[in-house]
Amino acid sequence: MERTAVYPGTFDPITNGHLDIIERAAQIFDWVIVALAVNSAKKTLFTEQERFALATQSLGQFANVRVMLCSGLIVEFARQQGAVAIVRGLRAVSDFEYELQMALMNKKMIPEINTMFLMPHERYTYLNSSIIRELARYGSPTIRDFVPAIVADALMKKEEFRARNAG
Repeated sequence: MERTAVYPGTFDPITNGHLDIIERAAQIFDWVIVALAVNSAKKTLFTEQERFALATQSLGQFANVRVMLCSGLIVEFARQQGAVAIVRGLRAVSDFEYELQMALMNKKMIPEINTMFLMPHERYTYLNSSIIRELARYGSPTIRDFVPAIVADALMKKEEFRARNAG
C-alpha cells in the first residue's frame, strides 16, 4: 500500500527551505502532494497559476512529488487524496505552538491522518517567503542563495514590473 503525505502552504514563493522539507518527506513517503493553498483572504505576490508553475518547475527532480491546488481545510484535502500524514515544517520554537494546535485539531477531526513535523536544515531556519519577498523588493542578489533560480528570476521580473508601474 502506497503512503501519501500532504505538505501544505501558500508557497509565495517556494524557497530552498521548502525544497529541503519536501526532499526529506519524499524519502519517507511513496508520494508527497505539495498542496498549494488557495486563500482568497490572503494577499499574495504571485497568482495561484504563477505559484503553481514555480512550484511545479522547482520540484521537477522529484519523481514522487506533485503539486495540487487546495482550498478549504487541509485535513479534508488530505483525506480526499488518501494521505496518511500532513507534513509541516518547524523553523523555530515560535512555530511550534500554532502548529501543535493545528495538528491536534486535525487529529480530532480525522484521527487516521497524522501530522509529521520536520525541521529544515539549519541554514534555512530563519528563512521564510516574507523575507524573500522583501529581499526581492530591494533587488538583493542574495535571493539566489535561498530560492531556485527560476523563482529568483520570477521575483526579480515581478519587482521590476511593479517598480516600473508604481506611482
